[in-house]
Amino acid sequence: MSLKIIHYREECIGCNACIESSPSNWKINEKDGKADLIQGKETKKGVFVKEISQLELEENKKAERDCPARIIKVF
Repeated sequence: MSLKIIHYREECIGCNACIESSPSNWKINEKDGKADLIQGKETKKGVFVKEISQLELEENKKAERDCPARIIKVF
């Protein structure tokens, strides 16, 4: 079973919650101050997807829970 992160980037408020939870998967884009999903693939405009391992699941579930904009989905 593959695990995925979906990031609805255009609605990001740049609060850094995802980066604090999982710095290996998230970074702030210096141009617009929004979070980027590292190695995420844009599947449609502003929506990025990345497969993750079981080892990365818990830290990214924390990013999902901590995101005040609710724009991160992990499953």
